[in-house]
Amino acid sequence: MTSPIKHFLSLADIPASELRAILDEAHVRKKARTGYPKGKVDADAPLSGYTVAMLFEKSSTRTRFSFDMGMRQLGGSSITASSNDMQLGRGETIEDTAQVLSRFVDGIMLRANSHDTITALAHSASVPVINGLTDYNHPCQIMADLQTLEEQGRDLRGLSLTWVGDGNNVAMSFVNGAAKFGYRLVLSCPQNYQVRGQDVERARSAGAKIEIIGDPKNACASTDVVIADTWVSMGDSDKKQRLADLADWQVNDELMSTAASDALFLHCLPAHRGEEVSASVIDGPRSAVFDEAENRLHAQKAILKYCLDT
Repeated sequence: MTSPIKHFLSLADIPASELRAILDEAHVRKKARTGYPKGKVDADAPLSGYTVAMLFEKSSTRTRFSFDMGMRQLGGSSITASSNDMQLGRGETIEDTAQVLSRFVDGIMLRANSHDTITALAHSASVPVINGLTDYNHPCQIMADLQTLEEQGRDLRGLSLTWVGDGNNVAMSFVNGAAKFGYRLVLSCPQNYQVRGQDVERARSAGAKIEIIGDPKNACASTDVVIADTWVSMGDSDKKQRLADLADWQVNDELMSTAASDALFLHCLPAHRGEEVSASVIDGPRSAVFDEAENRLHAQKAILKYCLDT
């Protein structure tokens, strides 16, 4: 019997036990590389002979380099293309693209504008599809974030995380992960920038502990982790309005002083110092953003291995 395809589109779709196994694998694989040069293949080379297509509708630094290097370290290879490099950018359907690429490669990673695009790709593909980011969520990022917190000695179950600012796709993945990993999540977003209520309620019905607190100081009171993201993302045309609406949600020293004394700061990058976060916070001793960025590599290696079922 053929095994079901293991896509990685949303944390909400994957059993908690499997997500836990992915995170454990990320820790093990990172530790096993201690002392290795970056380009050296992992000792077990589990993806030797495998090739993943990496497709980009949006520009990328961390996603592109981490997936490419991840495949190399796992012993495999990757082929990278933007939508403009392909017939997809000239009107070929995503369904046809999925079927063609499934004949050439062992898996597909897509960084897409619309979540509908990646769900259509996964529906028509006969190989695993990994979500490198969509307008709805960013599950690979959250796995790296949680790996970082565990490296810092934090037990995710019962940990208090506070999201401050725009309730965007990264916030959505923290919502999706809350019931899976057992952390408490507080969302502090201005009106018109909140995570969709139906998604919060769906997560709560699955057991997630999620609170919505408008005032950022109250939201961050005694929290273990403060998380922010850029206020103006690719494709946003209302920068001036966003900066005005979100100004009171900047993560700065005053806001961090309300959190627990050992609270950490996370940000998926790229960051805009002086907008969503002050330089004193993101470059300060409580910031784990560059460990977080590094762990994109290790978390995604575990995701690749999970999806390709090796």
